[in-house]
Amino acid sequence: MKQIVLFIATLFLMGGLQSCSQEEKKATMTVTDDASQAVIDCIMTRTSVRSYQKDRTVENEKIEALLRAGMAAPSAVNKQPWHFVVVTEREVLDKLAAANPNAGMLRQAPLAIVPCGNMDKALEGDACAYWIQDVSAATENILLAAHALGLGAVWTGTYPSAERVSAISEVLALPETVIPLCTIVIGYPEGEQTPKDKWNPENVSWQQYGQAAE
Repeated sequence: MKQIVLFIATLFLMGGLQSCSQEEKKATMTVTDDASQAVIDCIMTRTSVRSYQKDRTVENEKIEALLRAGMAAPSAVNKQPWHFVVVTEREVLDKLAAANPNAGMLRQAPLAIVPCGNMDKALEGDACAYWIQDVSAATENILLAAHALGLGAVWTGTYPSAERVSAISEVLALPETVIPLCTIVIGYPEGEQTPKDKWNPENVSWQQYGQAAE
């Protein structure tokens, strides 16, 4: 929760700094720096969580916070071609677990959010495929928000597997124009979670592919 508060403080401070005097700016920079570090820490310490505390549900206010974070994501031409299906009923969670071989942890989880692409809101022609990037950005926002709120979450893939898309669409009664991208499994983590250090400078080029930093 501290990370969320600091992040919100950063937004207010960034807007207010433009009208502050030099002395006021100096007084607020420490808070801004702390908030910036909190956001970076949230990104760097997030990890996929597949084990959850039994019989502990996720509060409705936190579910709304996750959805708000998802909808804050960028999208091509601001089309926002997404739709989120929230699942908390045990019977439906179990059906989703059966529909996706990588989502067996749903049988113990109290919550799933299924981010979908709404083709009625997507761009036309070849640009329609941008919905995948848009909904992926929303999914990552939800994962980061879950971590910041003390929850654990994992992204389980659906699209482009036609079999999984069909199975999950049937469970959720999705119309043909709404395509499930993935299922985010969410709950309160059970046990300690250790994030992986994924930094690898070999995956970075400067100016052109294969060119190292100067």
